[in-house]
Amino acid sequence: MSRPKTYPLIVIGAGSAGLTAARSAASLGLPVALVEKHRIGGDCTWSGCVPSKALLKVAKVAQTMREGMAYGVYGGEHVRVEMTQVRAYVQRVMQHIYAHETPETLQAEGIDVYLGEAQFEDPHTIRVGQDVRLRGKRFILCTGARPFIPPIPGLMDVPFHTYETIFENEHLPAHLIVIGAGPIGAELGQAYARLGASVTLVDVDVLPTEEPEARAVLAARLATEGVHFRKGLVARVAQKGSDIAVWIEGDAIPLRGEMLLVATGRRPVLDTLRLDVAGVAVSPKGVLVDETLRTSQPHIFAAGDCIADNPQFSHLAGAQGFTAFRNALFPLRAKARRDALPAVVYTEPEVARVGLTEADARARFDDVRTTIWPLDRVDRAVTEGDTSGFVKAVHRANGRLLGATIVAERAGEVLTEFTAALERGARLTALFAPMRAYPTYSSGVAQLAGAAWRSQWLAHSRWGPLIRRLVRWWGQWLRA
Repeated sequence: MSRPKTYPLIVIGAGSAGLTAARSAASLGLPVALVEKHRIGGDCTWSGCVPSKALLKVAKVAQTMREGMAYGVYGGEHVRVEMTQVRAYVQRVMQHIYAHETPETLQAEGIDVYLGEAQFEDPHTIRVGQDVRLRGKRFILCTGARPFIPPIPGLMDVPFHTYETIFENEHLPAHLIVIGAGPIGAELGQAYARLGASVTLVDVDVLPTEEPEARAVLAARLATEGVHFRKGLVARVAQKGSDIAVWIEGDAIPLRGEMLLVATGRRPVLDTLRLDVAGVAVSPKGVLVDETLRTSQPHIFAAGDCIADNPQFSHLAGAQGFTAFRNALFPLRAKARRDALPAVVYTEPEVARVGLTEADARARFDDVRTTIWPLDRVDRAVTEGDTSGFVKAVHRANGRLLGATIVAERAGEVLTEFTAALERGARLTALFAPMRAYPTYSSGVAQLAGAAWRSQWLAHSRWGPLIRRLVRWWGQWLRA
């Protein structure tokens, strides 16, 4: 075998984190190798963000047709869905995104792409497949995650989908059972219900990590659309004729469905890298890194979903990919901050959150306040018939913003206002200053900020009575 080719930087994994790191290096003219064992683009392109949002769009179209009568538009309640065409649309969207990530595209950008499984031979050398060996001065691990399959008795003996396979499905089941009601389960459960399937979600709660008010709004919306929720843990699963039977702990009679989706989270992909040979410390939850994303080996960094206890979002992976690239190659290393990390569940309504929840904030501070503005007071939401939501801010007594949750159409877009405010350590009242176009959903942020100001300075501040007396005195003087 020939001598290994040496690179200043080798990136292992071509998802959001890996692509960002490799492209950042190539944009500066730095020789970089990008190694991917499966498909360039990672989960985001092939089994996560892109196909799920495409499927949700199709489902929204079906639901809009079904609900047209409420607006005086009559298209009929019985919407016909052709799943082969649905799958074709989802695939077209994926291919459109992938066209900007192909090996040929990346090679043209100055990135050497190697397709194959990477294994460390020593801390500075990897083998790719059977024939290629590469040597790196610096490495960034971006190997992502895969679906977590819980050890439920009988589960491995029945056919089931995960987010990796569900987008290949061309059959609309009569009844879809979803184990897990987190973001993946809630999104895909609502999508399949809107396409025409009966859906049952099984979990301890709907979106169990979100604010209680958000859970309540979404659970009510799902119920109106025919998504059933069963609270509890799954005890066992078995095949019963053409159905799959799912027993919930404490229930003697099982749920029976035609199709099963397991949406119980994700776990880092590390098993084939031989990180022990590289001297990289790991835990059962993933690669261990410091605040600069450096592993136990000074020349090896990690980014994205393969990191232990790392929130698994594509946008975070991309940001960490850039931070890891910077820290691997340049001095004055930056910290990988997470304080203003936005997260969106793309159900309808969307559930968007950044910063601390109320419960998390109260665990840290003694002077936590909340301000909530109902969506039925936001004029754009009223015009859209989208009033069963809210904007909620969590802040300290002095107005300093700690977190926010929005439940609304396009909540993820509006959330950026709170994310930017958190980034600069602003007080909630600062969000009142910018002028917004009317009518928009973002005007609800200004309304909430105004309500917070009135509460802070007029209702609860010791200066409130004085301010009101001065204003009354000034008004009387003007009338004189």
